[in-house]
This record gives sequence, structure tokens and C-alpha cells, in this order.
Amino acid sequence: MEERVQERQVEDIPLHDFYTSKAYNRSQQLDILKQWVEQKSILFLGYQQFSTIMCDNGTSRTSIDCQEILLKVPHILILDEGHTPRNEDTNMLQSLARVQTPLKVVLSGTLYQNHVKEVFNILNLVRPKFLKLDTSRAVVNRIMSRVQISGVRKQLKTGTNLALFDLIEHTLQKDEDFRRKVAVIQDLREMTRKVLHLLQRDSLDELPGLVDFTVVLNLSSRQKLEVKKLNKLDYFKKASVGSLVYMHPELKSLTDKYSSTGGKGSEIDNKEMDKLVENINLRDGVKAKFFLSILGLCESTGEKLLVFSQYITPLKLMERLAVKVKDWSLNKEIFMITGDSNSKHREQSVESFNTSADAKIFLGSIKACGEGISLVGASRILIMDVQLNPSVTRQAVGRAFRPGQKKKVYVYRLVAADSPEEDDHFICCRKELISRMWFEWNESCGDQDFYMKTVDVNECGDMFLESRLLQEDIKVLQKR
Repeated sequence: MEERVQERQVEDIPLHDFYTSKAYNRSQQLDILKQWVEQKSILFLGYQQFSTIMCDNGTSRTSIDCQEILLKVPHILILDEGHTPRNEDTNMLQSLARVQTPLKVVLSGTLYQNHVKEVFNILNLVRPKFLKLDTSRAVVNRIMSRVQISGVRKQLKTGTNLALFDLIEHTLQKDEDFRRKVAVIQDLREMTRKVLHLLQRDSLDELPGLVDFTVVLNLSSRQKLEVKKLNKLDYFKKASVGSLVYMHPELKSLTDKYSSTGGKGSEIDNKEMDKLVENINLRDGVKAKFFLSILGLCESTGEKLLVFSQYITPLKLMERLAVKVKDWSLNKEIFMITGDSNSKHREQSVESFNTSADAKIFLGSIKACGEGISLVGASRILIMDVQLNPSVTRQAVGRAFRPGQKKKVYVYRLVAADSPEEDDHFICCRKELISRMWFEWNESCGDQDFYMKTVDVNECGDMFLESRLLQEDIKVLQKR
């Protein structure tokens, strides 16, 4: 961020931050804050750094001075990735709300994350008591009169903001009356038009293009048997175990065996994984099979592949499959980062993948590859599992589809057919729909503009998917 500011600033304004100044304790941080106060300058501060200082219960003069400066001195507060402090129960949001300047700007490409109330938490940060404004109250009353969900309304406390948020969420996600959805969206847009502003990213329009597919895969007979057992599990266990089953059922068997001896599935070493890979029947695992097929196609066309999963074990399996089948090596043709990767390893892996002619594939934990990582060396992206928060997947796609990309980017979001993952996919689509309708809607939009289109595999415009190698297990192909 600091480098970008330095590149674009029209006058020489001093920049301050704790990291480059190695200001690790409160006394050192206070020295930096005093330098910032003395002249017109910019202070860069991480959300966690800010929250930690503000929640410091120490009674020392140094701690109190740090807090007072951060609350009273800023003339303008700019929140990059401003959806981060969206939870009203966190110290982060409560601390930011205490900053006294009325000039607050939130920058976010994914403002809607999981629930309407999170958007209003951010709006209230920028414009305190936003819903109590006369203009807002008029629209709120109109929305409450539109929604007709008797079963839900009886359970909600009428007149509370929570009731409003839940009614809006329910209407936009589950109401079958599209006209009512549109009416509520129009109300939301009217209410927020003076505080929410959409900035069209012309830089993305200049890129070669983005083709985004959802690929629903028929499971093998072995996988179908395992899926029947998933319904007995709680939601989170169902998702984590399901990710193994959809990849390959042998992965679940290995994890169960490892866990029975007191280990964790994520701790399975290469030796154990290699034993599995040595005897694996790829036809039993449709996602593992799809992965190797698309990897081979990328190799034949000279393209690099970027693969995301929210779980470590499937990533390890894909790494060892690439080693066995392609005779590739980690940190030469194959690169991988997870939440445990340190910053040095991340930087080296990203740089090598983007610049090395030997690099073929980058495997990443989807949440570890967040904002700021550029993987423009890849032109094919494989999303191995469904994220209930659609913005996480959108940000993952943005690692390759961003300024600096020289090729058209193709995205393949894999979904296991007739499984709990397909149910999650439908929930995710509804959340994505809310965001698009709220922030991108216009009067020319119709119902069809907000839903993915089912396309013929043979006429999808992607030579990879039109190959028999990938078509064999596809049940449904959708295109954004």
C-alpha cells in the first residue's frame, strides 16, 4: 500500500508505520505517533494493531497517550478492505467507531459478505445512526410494509434493526416473488445511494477477459456410498469430511486411520500420502481425476494452473499426485502456501511461480491467499470446494484476474453433485445474488441477469471443457 501511495502522490507527504520503524512496544509506537502528529503525514496501521492499542487496559501514560492520539488526531480515516471490521461484537468495529473524525471512507470490493446486517454495521461506522436519519426511516417503513413473511415476523422483535436486517435477508434469499425482491433492492439502493458509491474498475476491463464456470461433477459409486454417511455429521464435520470424500474416498480412509492413532489429518506426511497415491484408482475420485486432467491440459498448452482449497489434506494429495504422475518437484514446478507458511516463503513462492519458466502449478489454502497476493502467472484457476462466503472465492479469483494479467483467465468451480456441497453451492449463489442486485442492479436488469446460465459443454467456448478428457464426469455446466 505504501509503495502505491508513493508512486501516485502529487506532493511529498511523509509516510509512517510501526512495521518498517520496528516500533514493537508502546513507547516506540508513541514516538512514531508523535512524529505523525507534528506535520501533515499519513499513518498506516493494521486493523489488529489498532484494535490491540485501543483495547490495551494498561494505565500507563504511554498507553493512554497512544489511544488519545488515535482517537482524536486523525482528520480522515480510510479503511482499506473495509469489510474486515463488519462484526458488531468485535473490539475492532467498536474501537473504530470511537475515532472522532467525521471523515471516514471505506474501500471494499466485497462489502456484502454473509448478511445484510454486516453492510449496515459498516454504514453505521461511516455515517453514525444511519438508520435513524429521517430519509432512512421512511425507506425502512416502506421495506417493512413490503415484506410478507408472517411465519418469520412472529419470531422477530418488531421495530428493532435486527428485525429489519433479517426480513431483508429472508426476502432477498428465499422469497420466490422476484418483483418483491426488486422492490426491496430499489429501496436499499435509494436508502444508501448517498453513502455507497460503485467505482467501475476500468483496469479490469482492459484485461484479456474472465470466463467463470461452475462445474457440477457426478460422483463415483464409492463416493456416493460415503456421501450417504455425511448426513449423520454436524455441519462443520460434514463440510470437512465431505471435502475429502469429494476429492477421493481413499483420502477419508487415510485420515480416519491417521486420526485413530491420535494424529490429525492435516499432519499426514508425504510418506503416508505417497503410499495412498501409489495404489490409488483415480476413477473413484472425480475431483482428483478432474485435477489431473486439467493439469495435463495446462501442460500441453503451456499455461500455469492455480488451485485453491479451504482444506490442507486435499492440497497435499494434489501435490503428491503431481509429483508422482508428472515427476515434478516442490518449489520448482510445484508451489504451495498455507496458513502456516511464513511471509518469506510466501513471497519467494509467489515470485518464483510468476516468473519461472519451470513453474507449473500453485496450490493455495484459499484463506491464506487473500488480499495483496498477485498470481498473474496463472491463467487457469481451479476452486476445489464451495465457500459459503462468496466473497472469499471472488477474492481468490482476483489473485490471477488483476492488473498485470496477460492472458484470458478461466475459472472452474467444482461442485459434487447430489451432495451436501451442492446444497452449500445453492446458498452461496443466493448470497452472491444479493450482492449483485444491491450494488450492480439497474432498471434494465431482468430476472435472468442475476442467475448463472446453464450452458452446453460442447458449446461453452473453452477448449479444455470441450475435450473428452474433462467431459466424462460433468453433470451440469454453468457460466457466470
